[in-house]
Amino acid sequence: MSVWRHLRAIGLCPFVVTVVVPGIILWGSEVARAGWALVLVGALLIALGLGLVAWTVGLFATVGGGTLAPWDPTKRLVIRGPYRYVRNPMIDGVLLILLGESALFASPGLLIWFAAVLAVNAVYIPLVEEPGLRKRFGEEYEAYRAAVPRWLPRLLK
Repeated sequence: MSVWRHLRAIGLCPFVVTVVVPGIILWGSEVARAGWALVLVGALLIALGLGLVAWTVGLFATVGGGTLAPWDPTKRLVIRGPYRYVRNPMIDGVLLILLGESALFASPGLLIWFAAVLAVNAVYIPLVEEPGLRKRFGEEYEAYRAAVPRWLPRLLK
């Protein structure tokens, strides 16, 4: 699987959501000076989110045989790593990055963007992504869906 294939998917999906749009939002607004606590919390959330996104992208490539992009999906259902605890760790990672950016820059605009991304995914995933996964993976996905929560990770496996 080519690196270019993954870079294109990452560039068009999470990069636009976590870098391009926040950059546009910050460009058009005054950036408040965040206190040290917000900077620390923001940096920690961004680091956790980046780690989670990198981990899940790696699993999609090595285990799933595909990318995170809807036009180039995995060929196998990925239920390892963070997917053992939550069905959408990649989106959770993106949301952590956005929440971290809103704290780091003390930006209400970025907080609104975080809420918009959350809302879009709260509609898209159950209405579009999950039916597609049911169709592609059948009973295997149904068993997985019944055992693993969508958004908030279960603490025990």
